[in-house]
Amino acid sequence: MGTMDFKRDPGAVTINLLLIVHPEEAAGEQKGRRGRQMEGGRSAGLQDDGNGNSREQPPQGKDRNGRRVSKESCKQTQAVTSYSNNGTQVTVEIHPKDTTPQLLKKLSFGKGRVRGLGLGWPLKLTGGREGEGAASFPAQKQGGREALAELRETLFPSSQEKGCGDCANRARVAVAGPRRLPSLRGQDNRGFQRTEAPRPPGGKDLHAYPWDKSSLKSMPVDLQQFEKLDAYALKVNVKNSVEELVTALLKQARTDLEKVRAIWMWICHHIEYDVVGYHNKSQLSSKPIDVLQTGKSICEGYAGLFEQMCSIAGIQCMKLSGYSKGYGYKMGQTFTGGSDHAWNAVYLDGRWHLLDSTWGSGAVDDSFTKFTFRYNEFYFLTHPALFINNHFPDNSNWQLLKPTLTLKDFENNMLHNSNFYTLGLLTAEPQTAVIRTVNGKASVSVDCRSATLFKFELKGTDEHGLMTLKKHGMKLDIYPQKTGSHKLQIFAKPSKASEDVYNCVLEYVVECESVDKAMRFPKGLHQPVGPSWFTERQGFLRPSHPDPIIHTNDGRCSLTFTLGKDISVLALLHCDNSSLTEDKRRQHIMQIHRGNQIELKIHLPHVGNFVLKIYAKKKSDPGNYDYVFNYLITCLNTEVKWPAFPQVYSKWAEDYEILEPLSGLLPANRNVQFKLKMHGIAKVLVLADDTHSLTQSRGCWEGTCNTSGCSEVFVMVQENANHSFYSHVLKYEVESQ
Repeated sequence: MGTMDFKRDPGAVTINLLLIVHPEEAAGEQKGRRGRQMEGGRSAGLQDDGNGNSREQPPQGKDRNGRRVSKESCKQTQAVTSYSNNGTQVTVEIHPKDTTPQLLKKLSFGKGRVRGLGLGWPLKLTGGREGEGAASFPAQKQGGREALAELRETLFPSSQEKGCGDCANRARVAVAGPRRLPSLRGQDNRGFQRTEAPRPPGGKDLHAYPWDKSSLKSMPVDLQQFEKLDAYALKVNVKNSVEELVTALLKQARTDLEKVRAIWMWICHHIEYDVVGYHNKSQLSSKPIDVLQTGKSICEGYAGLFEQMCSIAGIQCMKLSGYSKGYGYKMGQTFTGGSDHAWNAVYLDGRWHLLDSTWGSGAVDDSFTKFTFRYNEFYFLTHPALFINNHFPDNSNWQLLKPTLTLKDFENNMLHNSNFYTLGLLTAEPQTAVIRTVNGKASVSVDCRSATLFKFELKGTDEHGLMTLKKHGMKLDIYPQKTGSHKLQIFAKPSKASEDVYNCVLEYVVECESVDKAMRFPKGLHQPVGPSWFTERQGFLRPSHPDPIIHTNDGRCSLTFTLGKDISVLALLHCDNSSLTEDKRRQHIMQIHRGNQIELKIHLPHVGNFVLKIYAKKKSDPGNYDYVFNYLITCLNTEVKWPAFPQVYSKWAEDYEILEPLSGLLPANRNVQFKLKMHGIAKVLVLADDTHSLTQSRGCWEGTCNTSGCSEVFVMVQENANHSFYSHVLKYEVESQ
């Protein structure tokens, strides 16, 4: 506890002292680490640097002045008392790291004696006359100043931090000296007031974990209402002092939320990540005034400037530190040593909220040599159950979650970057960063709010998987063709996005212990596979085969769809290592139209895996066909060897139908029965060695043809009885004699 007595002086002032004790690892190790974290991934957000300063540590068991320190002293509460020449007394208790944190001590020194409240958190000193935001001390009121100075020297001889030899209990105590805050008399400064002592997070600050899928924010935020404020904040150009900047920003802000928003927008759009300082700490400063005037910093500087600006604006704000899954993060890695990132918590509407202005400002390239401003709204007042995906605070209370996660949970959990949530994705299974194959197969699924397009890469290719779209998500089965570790990336984009740009939303490590050689897919297979909501939008409705894979034992299959209006269809068959040309493979597919329905008959030429690719265009469009989707057709029967369908010429109308013969290869020296369904035709001839006429009966043209003495058979039609011209519509081959 702490007390201070002033001599009773009518002009005595009131001083509020906020004292914080930070448990920490060796400072040099921690500060060296907290400098590299920015949000990872293809569309990387920022990764941060920490304090940016490296400091040599004393040998274990000695303080920074080389004096031996007893480890036992760290295990007890220590009391340090300081006196001024005027009789002013300050007593501070220092608690070891592993004790329960207590409330922030607020020592009020004024007329008479005022008792302290508690001790244990990061500290700052504010002071001044009641109602003013100044921290200046009149010369005649030196008792408090002298006591504080003596307290500083007692705690930190020769301005050095004093630590004990036991790293597990090492603590840092920092007492901020008097700081002059802006005098705002005569200005519209309703938002400027002395910041009260921040309270630790409590029950009413906590959010349920896992995420309830309700909102990306921790409080209701209408971004449209911020449009004018955001535009104003971006135009503010003040760099003389932090106080002047806050004064200018808050001219358009009235509520605490608006103040925080203005500060957030300004920092995210005016402070760039200092990639030079990240690599060369000697050129780095994280002091708020330096960050403001240079316009660049690392995470420590972003968070420190944000904290100071909020304090000036009368908003309670904390600078937090911890581990992050940002730049350089490897899936499944463990976290050791000091923290590597810094961010903030702000107190709004009676609750604490989290934000990260570093990751909200932009991105660095893969080589970490160039920064690009790329605003990211996701990290403003992020829901804690989402923030924990890539931010793990040193103090678990600042997770703002119930229940809290352990570091092991954080390490094992799947990394969902900001793109995952801003694209409307909700959950992904499995939820662990490392997945193992079972009998050579591993599966991933994603749920989302609205229709979303997906792609994937397994070791840089999409050949060894099968992705299907669902109405609200996707499912992916992968079959690695080599044992070992494989990097799996999943990309997504909104279905209505005008640009063909997919953002990385998930990354996994797939551990494959055995290979399923039977699940080798043709190289021509395009992801996703099978019909979906996307194919419905393209006009392919009510598919007879909703699954992406069609298995056939005899080498034949048939698919039907209901087509939208004005749609023309083209279907192709692809197979690896096939000796057939594309035109020949196309003849193994027959289209049959019946009203608004289409049937695709497929006769496979041989055993194997085939890709049925379906293209479409508007009938009224003279342009090319556009790819829509594909199926995988598998046949394991080695005896399968179906001939192609007859060759179709341009005069064959899409609503014509071949009833027999379906095979494009006719037997030699045989009478072959023909039955063709055609309308609007005056006459039909079959041309072999002789010419044979077909007769019309109940909507069909029927007759026989002898294949003796010929190698080809043609079907010709006369469309107008008044003309003698015939058009070829079908061509058959005849077996060798």
